[in-house]
Amino acid sequence: MRTPTMDEPVQPLEAQECWELLEGEEFGRLAYRLVDEVHIVPINYVVDGGSVLFRTASGNKLLAAALHSDVALEIDWHDDTAAWSVVARGHLQQLEEDQEHRADDLSLHPWVPTLKYDVVELVPETVTGRHFRLQRDRPDHELVDR
Repeated sequence: MRTPTMDEPVQPLEAQECWELLEGEEFGRLAYRLVDEVHIVPINYVVDGGSVLFRTASGNKLLAAALHSDVALEIDWHDDTAAWSVVARGHLQQLEEDQEHRADDLSLHPWVPTLKYDVVELVPETVTGRHFRLQRDRPDHELVDR
């Protein structure tokens, strides 16, 4: 990962770097559209090759999968000096019963103790990310005036 500098405080991440960050995390926010409404929900997930798996109960996420809605999964991290963000965009599909074992093989279990029998797969069409240098000790107007 190329470190952002004062002159270039925002650096794009390579696709491989984005996948490594996705694999290293297990919590993100899933955004999807149903009809004319956009939803965003927290999920815990696991990466399986070139896709992302998560469990869900009956409801809007499962409906979004049935409708093959456009979706985006976003993960991020920050400390006092740096931050990064990764977004995977694609479509959802519900796994058939004979494929649901993939989630068990990867130890994908719900964090919230509720029954979530369905496994949904996000197959990204694009995965992008950025790495940021942060400077939080100066007011915004001082940064713009440089």
